[in-house]
Amino acid sequence: MLEFVKILGVKINPLTMEETLVEVEKYLSKEKPLHLMGVNADKINLCISNPKIKKIVNESEIINADGASVVLASKYLGYSIPERVAGIDLMQELLLLSESKNYSVYFLGAKEEIVLKMLERFKTTYPNLKVAGHRNGYFSDDEIDIIQEEIRVLKPNIVFVGITSPKKEYLIDHFLNNGLTSVFMGVGGSFDVLSGSIKRAPLWMQKANLEWLYRVMKEPKRLFKRYFVGNVEFINHVLKEKREKNGK
Repeated sequence: MLEFVKILGVKINPLTMEETLVEVEKYLSKEKPLHLMGVNADKINLCISNPKIKKIVNESEIINADGASVVLASKYLGYSIPERVAGIDLMQELLLLSESKNYSVYFLGAKEEIVLKMLERFKTTYPNLKVAGHRNGYFSDDEIDIIQEEIRVLKPNIVFVGITSPKKEYLIDHFLNNGLTSVFMGVGGSFDVLSGSIKRAPLWMQKANLEWLYRVMKEPKRLFKRYFVGNVEFINHVLKEKREKNGK
């Protein structure tokens, strides 16, 4: 079992990007199922209010810190998480790995036109990528088992799930509990970015840990509550844990 720290009751493996790739390939090489999880402040807030999601997160085999606020909180609480492992960056590294090692990939999520646009771009960026299949993210609960059986038949090595939380966590957990053996990674809105439909923050903002601010500026109505209200909530939880820790 990998080493982990706990922040507000949520497990996080203190891994770098390179270390994460090494661990993921262990599952790929043995064709073992994996829930590759990324947590940020919003996900930790969700875990605090939703025991079912917390259970799914804490039972995931690899859990990365996908948020600068999580890395900063870990240091404030006396833990050591080496770096943020951004989900979209990890996804792109896994695409490169898949291309070089001939691992097959499947994409589930986003609108049909977004997925198709992304796959068209991948013909240039990842020309030798083995795409097992894809399915847009607009489906009813009655169709979940149909999608599940399609994945079972296609047997992709990696399934990228571009759906929002908590739906993607429930969905991946359902797939794994029903015997699918792929590496599953929830990637949120990464399909939109990789298709070119949404522009990613400039590199200087990424390096300055301000990518969240750029996203809020681009989608204020959808993201203001998550990042501003949610971050205040997260900070309050961290301050409380610090007080409790010092009181022991």
